[in-house]
Amino acid sequence: MKKTYKIDVDCANCANKMEEAAKKTEGVKDATVNFMMLKMIVEFEEGQDPKTVMPEVRKNCKKVEDDCEIFL
Repeated sequence: MKKTYKIDVDCANCANKMEEAAKKTEGVKDATVNFMMLKMIVEFEEGQDPKTVMPEVRKNCKKVEDDCEIFL
């Protein structure tokens, strides 16, 4: 399952850091951040609940870029 989330991030480098952090989160199969559109597309692993996984994605993204935001 894929879902799209609106994000708030200041620069392309920060967006890349967020993308990498999201990809490393358990339950995430793949993630793509589009800095120009301020969107993150997350593909979840089979059987994973986005409502459970996304708080972990947000937490991991905040570790690498503390002023970013993901709107759930």
